[in-house]
This record gives sequence, C-alpha cells and structure tokens, in this order.
Amino acid sequence: MYQKKIPVSLDCGLHLFMQVVNGKWKANLIWSIHCGIKRPGELQRKMPKASRRVLDSQLNQLVGHGVLSKHIFDELPYKVEYDLTPLGESLIPAIMYVAQWGEEHRVELEGLIQNNS
Repeated sequence: MYQKKIPVSLDCGLHLFMQVVNGKWKANLIWSIHCGIKRPGELQRKMPKASRRVLDSQLNQLVGHGVLSKHIFDELPYKVEYDLTPLGESLIPAIMYVAQWGEEHRVELEGLIQNNS
C-alpha cells in the first residue's frame, strides 16, 4: 500500500480543508452533486476532460472524508448515486466564495496564468 513520504499536517483548519478538497475535480464534484447531478455517468458527462478512473477515485476519497454518501441500489443494471452529507453541504458556502473570488479577478488571473503556462 502507498505511504506518503511527507506526513500530512493536520494542525490547522486550512490544512484540514486542503486535505479534503485537494484534487483537480473535487470542488467540481461537490458542486455538481449539490446542483442535483448524482450518478457517476452524469458526473463524467459534466466533466468530460476527467477520466472515469480519476473521478471514481476522488468520489471515493470524498466518501471517505465524510463529504459524500454513496447509495448502491440492489438492482440490475448496477446503479449508484451520491449525495452530500451535512458536512459536505457545509462546504458549499466556501466553494461559492472561492468561485466568486475567481470571477472578480478573472481578467487579471487569466492574463497571469496564460503568461506562466
């Protein structure tokens, strides 16, 4: 099993927050589920640049962190849905604030990011 070389620091709230949402697609997954997209296939269509394997891995990490709950239906074909837990719902204002900050600084950030790519 993989072990991180540098131990995870959980000594402040920012480190805890980053441990939960750090991942290219995690904030998008949380937001999409908040907006009503619950099935893995629907999430894949919403984020076509993300591989299914990466999305599944990040969904499982979010379940493990208590942000999402996974519901497996006992039927064929196999059906899975995700929902936000109360802990996950508490992340929505933070994600909204970060998105608003990005929009407010879009012009400046786009220029800087394109110049440094």
